[in-house]
Amino acid sequence: MSHDGFSRPDAERGLIAAADALLKAGMMFRGQHANLSARVGRDRVLMTSGGSVAHLTAANFALLDLSGRVLEGDMDATNEEVIQMHTGIYRLRDTVGAVIHTHAPHITAFGVAHRPIPLAYEPLLRFGVTEAVPVVPWAPRGSEASVGGIRQVVESHPALPALIMANHGVLVFHDSPASAARLLTTLDEAAELVLMAEALGGAKTLDQDAVAAVQGRLAHATR
Repeated sequence: MSHDGFSRPDAERGLIAAADALLKAGMMFRGQHANLSARVGRDRVLMTSGGSVAHLTAANFALLDLSGRVLEGDMDATNEEVIQMHTGIYRLRDTVGAVIHTHAPHITAFGVAHRPIPLAYEPLLRFGVTEAVPVVPWAPRGSEASVGGIRQVVESHPALPALIMANHGVLVFHDSPASAARLLTTLDEAAELVLMAEALGGAKTLDQDAVAAVQGRLAHATR
């Protein structure tokens, strides 16, 4: 079912709360850099306009259409490079309500190593992650090669709500700013645990029987 989007005030509040939660959880790394967006109605996107997301206010957002054209507000030049990274997700996934990009430290370590994050942490299943989170090959940020690589991964993994950008960071997309932020922190936990498990012989991945069992329990719980 397609996402109806949020009102602009609800989108602003949700994005500000998500940014605050991610800052407190250490998901921005040291520069507090990130970009966050939310769907407004069916065909608009509210997006942070600058690099740092500390102390966001209503003045720190721009309204875009799904092609990436700025309709209201001013977008910093550094963020203009990532507009298509966000709007491309909304065009491909009409169920998505929010997109978040950060340099979360443990996930980004996998990106620097060009290694997917294996499906070894059960809480990821509750966000719809049912396979390893893949790495998009490196290309300059915002370039057609970069956006095209993201698009290819999203299209070839139609149920996956996250991907890793090689030598860069992470991109997650989910129902709302709050759920996208929770997914991001859970994925960073998973990355950290996989790194810790290396000292114990390596992480053991969940098999498809485990995936099906958790999906069945989640489906039963929502009836």
